[in-house]
Amino acid sequence: MDPIAFKIGGFAIYWYGILVAGGFLIGLWTASRRAARDSIDGKVVSDLGVWIIIAALLGSRVLYVITNWGEFSDKPFSDWIDFRSGGLVFYGGFIGAALAVILYTRIHGSQPLWEIADAFAPSVPLGHALGRLGCLMYGCCFGATCDLPWAVQFPAHSPAFDALGQAPDDPAHSVHVHPSQVYAALLNFALYGGLAWLYRRKRFDGQVFAVFLMAYSVNRFIVEFFRGDYQPEQLWLDWIKPGQQLSLFLLPMGFALAIFLWQRSRLAKREE
Repeated sequence: MDPIAFKIGGFAIYWYGILVAGGFLIGLWTASRRAARDSIDGKVVSDLGVWIIIAALLGSRVLYVITNWGEFSDKPFSDWIDFRSGGLVFYGGFIGAALAVILYTRIHGSQPLWEIADAFAPSVPLGHALGRLGCLMYGCCFGATCDLPWAVQFPAHSPAFDALGQAPDDPAHSVHVHPSQVYAALLNFALYGGLAWLYRRKRFDGQVFAVFLMAYSVNRFIVEFFRGDYQPEQLWLDWIKPGQQLSLFLLPMGFALAIFLWQRSRLAKREE
């Protein structure tokens, strides 16, 4: 797995950047198709898409720099904003994108927040799945060591090799590890299918988004067990990893949001 897809002159184009960009594009395209079913103006989706891309990239990079401050404290600012070669945290991107949607709907007061959130919700895991495949190509977010038949190795010039060390019988590759990026991608593809199915059958606005918060939290909590790229000081109680820590907050938030929006929908129907 070579993290560099190709070079233009001396400028390297990374698979990570290509797949993340592809995730944004396919996410926005599928969201626009769903938005049309709710009679949301296509211009709203295209305009909001720009907001989401910028906010998600900034949020994901900011959270990565913050959580890895020891690595960036003595580096130039140009390294802080190097998006091409990895170093994006999904939860940071999600927070940034969510804030962008809220701000957009507040500025354009006529836009329905929860209808827009439902239209975009299935596209988030779809785009994230491609991003995780980008992690696989780059060699970040790697798994814990294992000897399973489907274990993967990373080449000597990848971040995973530097962290894991070389295999005893293969100096050009790292030790064998869980393909945690593939696990995450498969669960995200499945979540996309489930949310797309739910979108056509939702009973109140915001339901799809709330279910996404809960289901993604469970998905992420499971995948984190197979991750091997965290330091001991990042763990809670010596076993709860950072992604699981955030999932523990996001899961009850999604449940509370679902209850609130469901009750609000029932009340609105009674008043009609």
